[in-house]
Amino acid sequence: MAIPRRAGAVLALFLTSSLLAAGCSNGDDGTEPAGELYENPVTLTWWHNASQDGPGKEYWEKVANDFSALHPTVTIEIEAIETNQLQRTRLPAALLSNDPPDIFQAWGGGELREQAEADYLKDITDQVQAEVENIGSSVEIWQADGRQYGLPYRMGIEGIWYNKDLFDQAGIDAPPATFDELNDAVTKLKAIDVIPIALGAGDKWPAAHWWYNFALRACSVETLRSATTELNFDDPCWVKAGEDLQAFIATEPFQDNFIATPGQNDPTSANGLLANGQAAMELMGDWNRGTLDTVASDPEALAEFIGWFPVPAIAGSAGDPAAALGGGDGFACAKNAPAECVEFLKYIVSPEVQTGYAETGTGLPVAPEAAAAVTDPALQSILQATTDASYVQLWLDTAFGSTVGSAMNDAIVAIFAGNGSPEDVVTAMKSAASK
Repeated sequence: MAIPRRAGAVLALFLTSSLLAAGCSNGDDGTEPAGELYENPVTLTWWHNASQDGPGKEYWEKVANDFSALHPTVTIEIEAIETNQLQRTRLPAALLSNDPPDIFQAWGGGELREQAEADYLKDITDQVQAEVENIGSSVEIWQADGRQYGLPYRMGIEGIWYNKDLFDQAGIDAPPATFDELNDAVTKLKAIDVIPIALGAGDKWPAAHWWYNFALRACSVETLRSATTELNFDDPCWVKAGEDLQAFIATEPFQDNFIATPGQNDPTSANGLLANGQAAMELMGDWNRGTLDTVASDPEALAEFIGWFPVPAIAGSAGDPAAALGGGDGFACAKNAPAECVEFLKYIVSPEVQTGYAETGTGLPVAPEAAAAVTDPALQSILQATTDASYVQLWLDTAFGSTVGSAMNDAIVAIFAGNGSPEDVVTAMKSAASK
């Protein structure tokens, strides 16, 4: 597979879209401390979202320990925090305080732009030129006004993870390529008393991503780009997305009480239902491979039956049928973090560390040199699909920023709960955008 093609395939995505460390003191203006790197003892606090025990969490611990071994003056204190808690409560509160973490999870897009405008982030543009050149266009998600405020370590599109054995038992010959075929698969799975699709609407965003994908199918690429840059939601395709979602929910493809089910916590969560053979499908990103392992009672069996396919197309829709929804994970440094924070950020995206990350099977690396280390068949499918996608739209809540994103997700979940409408979603988005 040619890596330049992969970079080109995701380019459209990127075009749309005072902690004082121990022994080290920064100026109030965010300037670097006097002296050389690694001259004085420094403690870096690191918040990431690999909160479940498993290869991802273990690997980040190894990365921190290896960096400290290379640079004995640097101690790294890690706190692993569940994604919703980190993104929606812990991190916003910490950035408002005088004690944010030095390095923390950053999803880029509108959220990062808001953080940069609020002067929470360290401008790392001059220090990471080599890393930016090596990673390629994906770094643009972590830019604001042409300046670099973070770097990605994982990038890929989302699709539907599925149980190949259950598909065989239900007589489903091939992964659905259209929503008509997906609806047919749902019917066949119900006939053998299998939950067709697991959904963790209790965490909101897993449910919201279904609406995002209906919007991707209903809206043209031009409309999606305009919405990302101008927060304009006048096109009727946004209402159409909600109408298509309502029609899909009416087929009852999800498990009972999906509205209260968590997304990725334990065997009773949505990905636990898939991992343990109780559900046949789940809509999720490339990171799901790693989280499935952490909740599976039999990881070896999971490795045998798990597969992945792109979100199906909708016949006659205005959206590009070859478009995909995607994004990544990255890290940023707090404005007043010591210079060693940027060096650690660079270390995380180095080819060696990226290769080790790829070998964990928890996601797709961004360093081209690490692509060959992706050996899981499902992840290889995602890597190829990312290459083949004609257009990749950044997760809508990330692209639109936290204010619009939160309002949008709440209104979408109301549709799933049966007390919201397609028009309510658009009204909520417009109201939030006006603020």
